[in-house]
Amino acid sequence: MKKTILVVDDEESILTLLQYNLVQAGFEVKTAMNGEEGLRIAIDEKPDFMILDLMLPKIDGIEVCKELRQKKVFVPILMLTAKGDEFDKVLGLELGADDYMTKPFSPREVVARVKAILRRTQIIEENEPIDSAEQEKLNHGDLLILPEQYEAFFEGQLLELTPKEFELLLYLVRNKGKVLTRDQLLSAVWNYDFVGDTRIVDVHISHLREKIEKNTRKPIYIKTVRGLGYKMEAPKGNEKESN
Repeated sequence: MKKTILVVDDEESILTLLQYNLVQAGFEVKTAMNGEEGLRIAIDEKPDFMILDLMLPKIDGIEVCKELRQKKVFVPILMLTAKGDEFDKVLGLELGADDYMTKPFSPREVVARVKAILRRTQIIEENEPIDSAEQEKLNHGDLLILPEQYEAFFEGQLLELTPKEFELLLYLVRNKGKVLTRDQLLSAVWNYDFVGDTRIVDVHISHLREKIEKNTRKPIYIKTVRGLGYKMEAPKGNEKESN
């Protein structure tokens, strides 16, 4: 089945350009020209991916993103911004966007990023059964990760993670004990050169800490290695680590 991409932008020329290139790449495309309509379509029709402009009439992209995450709609979101203000980009990521691009952009690069994110979030084919006895399970402290089901649990409770948060947590656990630089994490989890803007990693690390650390100021799982990056450690006194 074709993946459905929802494109929300108030510039008709951009909608037409993206729709043409995405259809040529094999996607089904839905469009909206304001945030209110885009939010409604995203909730009612549940697209596989969303390209969302930051500056929109009625409801801006930041508010759309915030509303979707509050309603537990975790569709992957690529946010578009024409602004040079880095605060807008980081704010979008903090509210649950998976990626961002600055206008003007290459339509080919947009398609490439959409495909890359969808590849990393597509875990199993539709209707393919999962053998619970054979599926991979990763235990680390009080964390349990089921990669095939795209689920992670902390102290027995299902974590509500965006696709990128899940990918980052999975990569950290699979590389536990190793010091991972921000550039390494960008390359492994985002799968392309992010032009050195490593703050996207810091934002997602902060989100994960809020969900798995008792005290985010004194983390026991995701440790900061000053001047280098991050390291996933097992909490002291908890040796429950196995694959």
